Amino acid sequence: MNAFRVVNLIAWILLCIGGINWGLVGIFDWNLVSAIFGPGQNAGSVIVYVLIFLATLWVIFSTLMNRGRLTIASND
Repeated sequence: MNAFRVVNLIAWILLCIGGINWGLVGIFDWNLVSAIFGPGQNAGSVIVYVLIFLATLWVIFSTLMNRGRLTIASND
């Protein structure tokens, strides 16, 4: 598995975490990140949100550069 597939997989997982968190906030008014790291803006929650932001940018640009494909699994 090459490095780009690993990064794509990590980015995809982070996007899923972000999506689940936003779904929980929207449906139940419960923030998973705040439940784990405590209320307010602290180092843990900032790191998680920044990683999700960077993962989002990675997936957008990676998909655009690869003609609409985000390669995660091996085609072997």
